[in-house]
Amino acid sequence: MKRQVSYKWRLREMMAAAGMFAATDLEPHLHDRGVTLSSVQVWRLVTGTPERLSLPVLAALCDIFACTPAELIATRAENATPRKAAASGVTVVDSATTVRPKRARIRPEP
Repeated sequence: MKRQVSYKWRLREMMAAAGMFAATDLEPHLHDRGVTLSSVQVWRLVTGTPERLSLPVLAALCDIFACTPAELIATRAENATPRKAAASGVTVVDSATTVRPKRARIRPEP
């Protein structure tokens, strides 16, 4: 059975709890911990959900907000449900085998 994994990036929530409401509020805290990111990179980190994150940035964020990575990134894994062909009591018609076009008849002009 397949597992479906998802995660929620909670940086904005952590920032709001710390009284930071703009990406520019985070920049000096990162710089104090030796993480140099451009303002655009910090803005993307705050407003989006990163697919990749370097460990120094993660460690700096955890230090800034005094949290663990698990608090910053909420993960969830669940079994993927297999797709059902149809609901019970519903007849499925396979048009590839049941619907066939009629052969065209060409009549000579009178």
